[in-house]
Amino acid sequence: MLENSRPFSSFSVNNLEKARAFYQNILGLSVEENAMGVLELRVEGGQPISIYPKDNHIPATFTVLNFPVTDIEDMVECLKSKGVTFEHYDRPQTDAIGICCNESGPSIAWFKDPAGNILSVIEVE
Repeated sequence: MLENSRPFSSFSVNNLEKARAFYQNILGLSVEENAMGVLELRVEGGQPISIYPKDNHIPATFTVLNFPVTDIEDMVECLKSKGVTFEHYDRPQTDAIGICCNESGPSIAWFKDPAGNILSVIEVE
């Protein structure tokens, strides 16, 4: 039924300009504004990810966007140097720099965008 569809993801923020600055200047992504005033993150190999304004935005309590990386420690240090703060959790447990090194899955580190949405970098081979 939908096997030929090209799905895309979207999520809300409370301030488009702060979101644009973060995704473009901090994360280094290509960000464009479409005709409807919605931001589109241009990512390798996929449909754009839409970020739309919502006055009564409530941050997601789950990971809305994962960025695969080959060296998570290097990426965490790079993002920290740009002012990104990583989350620390007891379950799953993160280490002192914010990385969850889990025996049953890949290493992952979570951080938030200016609207409080949870993002991650996740190590892939």
